[in-house]
Amino acid sequence: MTRKSFIQAGAATLATAMLSPLASSADDAPAKKRALKKAVNLGMVAGGTSVADRFKMIKDAGFDGVELNRPDAIPLDELVKASASVGLPVAGVIDTVHWGKPLSANDPKVREQGFNGLKLALEESGELGCERLLLVPAVVSKEVSYADAYTRSQELIKLAVPYAEKAKCRIAIENVWNQFLLSPLEAARFVDEIGSPWVGWHFDIGNLVNFGWPEQWIRILGPRVLNLHIKEYSRKKRDAGGPYKGFDVELGEGDNDWPAVMRALDDIAYHGWGILEVPGGDAARLKFLAERTDKLFLG
Repeated sequence: MTRKSFIQAGAATLATAMLSPLASSADDAPAKKRALKKAVNLGMVAGGTSVADRFKMIKDAGFDGVELNRPDAIPLDELVKASASVGLPVAGVIDTVHWGKPLSANDPKVREQGFNGLKLALEESGELGCERLLLVPAVVSKEVSYADAYTRSQELIKLAVPYAEKAKCRIAIENVWNQFLLSPLEAARFVDEIGSPWVGWHFDIGNLVNFGWPEQWIRILGPRVLNLHIKEYSRKKRDAGGPYKGFDVELGEGDNDWPAVMRALDDIAYHGWGILEVPGGDAARLKFLAERTDKLFLG
């Protein structure tokens, strides 16, 4: 699934991925306050005459942080100043080059452009004090084989690790509708084969509902989960109008089993960011989303 359409290693390694994070919890576990922080993408904010105004709207609505897209038209220094002046940290950065210039492309020049975009996004993330960069690692198509996508993207992500370490920003691979890494076991294996603590997973809960059960993925990915995207999905709307119609449902009113998701996050001791990726709006809309997210986090 593209963001534009939504908000404008071996057997031993595989065995480890399968077994190490598989602790389970009782279905009747009580709800509790969780150490989760909530954020929204800056592009979700309608209103404000400056970047700082939009940051303030996010904070005033009750959010703890902001997600940014880099590279982007907004000057980097303006974002750095807004974050500092408002006191709103950067929860995550999205590499904006990865879809148009994927690391899996057949053309080596395109792969080079994608890699350069990744390096720049890491550098800018470091300047923003952000510790997580979202990366779509590859796009599989009729022209780009699954096997090539796997090896090409792994090779380039390994080459990007020193840049991640220098920026103090980890590369977080996201599960999207890119026909790639379709199993949680494979997803864990892909990261483990890279073999670096600077590479993990950005888990998108809503993206998974069409294909399976997010809580199962969370337990298998375990400590590899670095960041979360929070959004909803309706199988009923999907069945009536097609796959992308499934996203046309209010947060908390679709088919995500949020209590089960929260219990799975408890099981892996996740204490990071939950970044909303839903239709945004004005101050009132942002406040509603913050309050709704708080309820979901209670599970």
